[in-house]
Amino acid sequence: MSSYNEYLIQLYKKMFTIRKFEQRVSRLYADGELPGFVHLYIGEEAVAVGVCANLNADDFITSTHRGHGHLIAKGGDVKLMMAELYGKATGYCKGKGGSMHIADMNLGILGANGIVGGGLPIAVGAGYSTRLRKTKQVCVAFFGDGATNEGTFHESMNMASAWNLPVVFVCENNNFGVSTRIDRVTRNTDLAKRAVGYGMPSITIDGNDVLEVEKAAKEAIERARSGEGPTFIVANTFRHHGHFEGEVVTYWDKAELNAWKEKDPIKRLAERLKGEGVTEDELKIWDKEISDMLEEAISFSRDSAYPETSEALEDLFYVEGGKA
Repeated sequence: MSSYNEYLIQLYKKMFTIRKFEQRVSRLYADGELPGFVHLYIGEEAVAVGVCANLNADDFITSTHRGHGHLIAKGGDVKLMMAELYGKATGYCKGKGGSMHIADMNLGILGANGIVGGGLPIAVGAGYSTRLRKTKQVCVAFFGDGATNEGTFHESMNMASAWNLPVVFVCENNNFGVSTRIDRVTRNTDLAKRAVGYGMPSITIDGNDVLEVEKAAKEAIERARSGEGPTFIVANTFRHHGHFEGEVVTYWDKAELNAWKEKDPIKRLAERLKGEGVTEDELKIWDKEISDMLEEAISFSRDSAYPETSEALEDLFYVEGGKA
């Protein structure tokens, strides 16, 4: 099998891991095993995987409330992620952050973020830090179309461009901010055009084609790493679940959802792999391997202890009397 096929297989396995992780989380949440809220990434896997395939271990990402896919694509440990969703002490944030606040500084994951657009200024800060430290690191900011109407989006785009920072802005345009369709809140829905005002190159891509995402991200990341500044990528995609688990979706109909499911990024790559010689049996083997890994993560999480109440105020940042 060619090295190119091996690369495609790795992309497929990473996307499939995200899909299976989210499907298990959906069932666990419905069964009442997971506290808090969860926002699933099902349907959008090609964006995270295609982008992160071009990042080095010491590069940075900032994520969103829908961040599981970004974290897995960047190399996050599904055991620690699952334990965090369970609120257990063995989780990434010792059970104190939950789904929307997972971070791993060792992997350059600067945190999922429950605030819409909250990761954008953090990405600019990370980009500026690489200049101060004179490294070749790059930061990717993932955010949804809803964030493009937030002040932090415009401030961050402007600052990154003015300072020529190595930041790649990736908008996962899934057409909705919570339940509001993008064309109800934005007159010009060609979001890539917003970059023009900041003198920044931009591109709109098919966010359900992992190879198209990978190609666009490669060019943008190489550009940033070589000192040529930021790029704005708009990846058009669609989430298969509601804004959050448990929501009754009334703002799209089944026909629209089914049309997007026909463009499912995982199915598309599976067909490509079959055309290059991968068999159904191999796909089933990978399915079982990933499923077994996730069941181990669930068992690990169930067996883990909750954090002690005496530790409630540990590992927190606070300001007292004007001093941090």
